[in-house]
Amino acid sequence: MKTSNLKKKFIYLISPNKIYPNFYSDLDKVLSLKKTEFFQLRLKKTSEKKIELIAKKIKKICRKYKVKFLINDDPYLAKKLNADGCHLGQKDTDILTARKILRKKIIGVTCHNSISLAKKALDQKANYLAFGAFYSSKTKKVKYKANVSVLKKIKKITSKPIVAIGGINNKNYKNLLLNNANFLAISGYIFNNKKLKPIKAMEMLV
Repeated sequence: MKTSNLKKKFIYLISPNKIYPNFYSDLDKVLSLKKTEFFQLRLKKTSEKKIELIAKKIKKICRKYKVKFLINDDPYLAKKLNADGCHLGQKDTDILTARKILRKKIIGVTCHNSISLAKKALDQKANYLAFGAFYSSKTKKVKYKANVSVLKKIKKITSKPIVAIGGINNKNYKNLLLNNANFLAISGYIFNNKKLKPIKAMEMLV
């Protein structure tokens, strides 16, 4: 692999399911390595009030390292928090509605393993497309499996950034970068790694 491809920011970091006591310190260290382009706050079972408090602290750390701060699912909350944008699943607000709320901010869309969903998202002016899961994941139940052929197909259609999702770690990440993924969405490998601290886990993604 060309070294130039490895020097750029290629990590799309997703928060753990629960914010643990040392999280903010870990996040600061991980982002300081300057490999992360996006950070997505994804807390499914937390009240909006609590998410707002957490988001303010995270946004400060993201700004410090020039990392784009995104909110999962909720364009209204993304606007309220003045985040850089929002990530939408297929069951969330549609892109056209989200665009009215967020204007020129970033909107990314989960496309699972489907080129037709990707084409629809492109027609609606999504800023990036996310595909997966490429590997089994403990962070989220895997309903859709994707493989590198979908990355090759989508690259023939668009030059928009492509994010690969699902079970990505230090042993399998290079294969996705070699096969046209621009960014790798990672959560469990960094924040729920039983063998490595977050900073060490990130350092292994060279």
